[in-house]
Parts: sequence; C-alpha cells; structure tokens
Amino acid sequence: MVSYSLLTKRSAARELEALALKDRKRVVSRIRSLAFDPRPPRCEKLSGEEKYRIRQGDLAIVYEISDRDSTMTVVRIGHWRDVYREKRPGAAVGCVL
Repeated sequence: MVSYSLLTKRSAARELEALALKDRKRVVSRIRSLAFDPRPPRCEKLSGEEKYRIRQGDLAIVYEISDRDSTMTVVRIGHWRDVYREKRPGAAVGCVL
C-alpha cells in the first residue's frame, strides 16, 4: 500500500490554525489518516472539479489527490456550509501534518 505525502495550502493552514483546539486535533487526525487511504468510504468527489471532500463533524476538508506523485494537498478547511465558496488560490506549502 502506498503512503501519500501530505501537503497543505497556506490558506488551509491558516484555516486550521483558526479552529478551536479540540476541532483542530480531530481534523489533523482525519487528514493524517488520508495519507494511507485518500479515498475513504465516506469521501465524495466534488462535481466539476478534481477535488474530494470529507466531513469531520460540522467541518469539511477539501483536498486534491495526485496518484502520479502520490501526494494529497489540503485545499480548504471550514464549516461545511462555507467551504465551497470561491476563495483566492494559494500556493501549496510543503507542510507535513
């Protein structure tokens, strides 16, 4: 089984830091689990995009998967109601969780 490298966009890292400590721990744990199974049973592919989302309570984690490079990039983290709204693109950072 291939382990994926985890990357986080700067904007997603800021969104993660803004979460309450207990939510942050749950989200980080969920993201780390995606390194071993980037398409777990309850993930959904976003229509019209090459992105996936997984829920952690009221929060949604939006991410991209590159099977060719074995990388997974977290794009957005936020309340499920707000996470799909357009945001300025940010550069990926080599931040490992």
